[in-house]
Amino acid sequence: MPVPGPGYSITVRVEAPASSTAAGDLTTAVGRVGGVLTAFDVVESHPDTIVIDISANALSENHAQDITQALDSLPGVRVRKVSDRTFLIHLGGKIEVSPKVALRNRDDLSRAYTPGVARVCQAIAANPEDARRLTIKRNTVAVLTDGSAVLGLGNIGPAAALPVMEGKAALFKKFAGVDAWPVCLDTQDTEEIIMIAKALAPVYAGINLEDIAAPRCFEIEKRLREQLDIPVFHDDQHGTAIVVVAALRNALRVVGKNIEDCKIVVSGVGAAGSAIIRLLLRKNPGDIVAADIDGVVYPERGNLDDNLTWIAEHTNKDRKSGTLHDALAGADVFIGVSAPNLFGAEQVATMNDDAVVFALANPDPEIDPLEAQKHAAVVATGRSDFPNQINNVLAFPGVFRGLLDAAAHNIDDNMLLAAADAIADVVDNGKLNASFIVPSVFDNAVAPAVAEAVRNAVRAERAS
Repeated sequence: MPVPGPGYSITVRVEAPASSTAAGDLTTAVGRVGGVLTAFDVVESHPDTIVIDISANALSENHAQDITQALDSLPGVRVRKVSDRTFLIHLGGKIEVSPKVALRNRDDLSRAYTPGVARVCQAIAANPEDARRLTIKRNTVAVLTDGSAVLGLGNIGPAAALPVMEGKAALFKKFAGVDAWPVCLDTQDTEEIIMIAKALAPVYAGINLEDIAAPRCFEIEKRLREQLDIPVFHDDQHGTAIVVVAALRNALRVVGKNIEDCKIVVSGVGAAGSAIIRLLLRKNPGDIVAADIDGVVYPERGNLDDNLTWIAEHTNKDRKSGTLHDALAGADVFIGVSAPNLFGAEQVATMNDDAVVFALANPDPEIDPLEAQKHAAVVATGRSDFPNQINNVLAFPGVFRGLLDAAAHNIDDNMLLAAADAIADVVDNGKLNASFIVPSVFDNAVAPAVAEAVRNAVRAERAS
């Protein structure tokens, strides 16, 4: 199922004989071991030899080595250097701070720094709310993590999490003009994280919690929301939930079903799964049945933490037990945020006609999408190499753009649902089909639409 992609892209500099067959031999060698050639550039030419940069996508680091070895084994060919293009774009980091004002002479310096800056400091001391108007606070978000649940990598710590947080900050700027900054904490103690976040809060107009393991993330978010006067948003929970709700609204339009009549099975009840369930419940589905590694969640199952207890009390109307496979029988929708390869086409066949399958475990989904398509009417994944990618980038930039523009002090479910509807509405009836239920992450209409919806929701909350 996986295909070579840009995440494992390499450029191999090779020296080869200057023969008429050299180019064909090199490209054939890449293809023979399953690499995807993306560029072929001659960088030096001599009477007897040529030097060529060959760029190719691979499946993994080992596969990249296979491509390199295939080239090096050709007669007369010598590999000079191999560059990992992913590592190259990370050299020195992916973000920087740039001044917004010119500092050309003594007068500029006197206004931007001492002595003029003292007057601005005094104004903020007299009226702290002026910090939003007179400093970076108005447009700045902290991307805060403890490195305990990074992507699919697990608990790798704050330093190793930094490239992800840098990437997140770059996406904030690219898609919504938000200045975000990585805040990677060298502690996984709940009380310390809360204390540090509260101490840092004066600089920021919002906090994006990122890659913090459940159930700790629930407590951290809950208490920070209670104690801070800026919105706190855990993207692994609410960003995922927003995009899933948006995608499901459009998927059900494709198959002609109402959510009030649908049985929805959710696999995985950690941060993402719990948030998806809580937001979906606001849409009054026919029923939601949640399952985790121990099977279907129901009140009498035992060994339920506070989060699972809440899930058990608010889902599974018939209090059924059993496995994920049991739950899929007669379901209209499957949403997976759990683990790879949990079921196959035979289980999808037990679902209702025109089933919807969102297999979002990354990089390997709960079911091979090609298998799911044998029986499901709409299939989505978290991957970029299949249609209908459920990607948080559709949500968080616009959400924070709207919150910052409205100078919001909190965030609630009405704002999340407004964001979901805005994403869904970008895919109008002229575009909607089984292979296109959410817009592209590069669709310039998405972030502004989400921002406007969130701004309106903030204003509605204030007016109520």
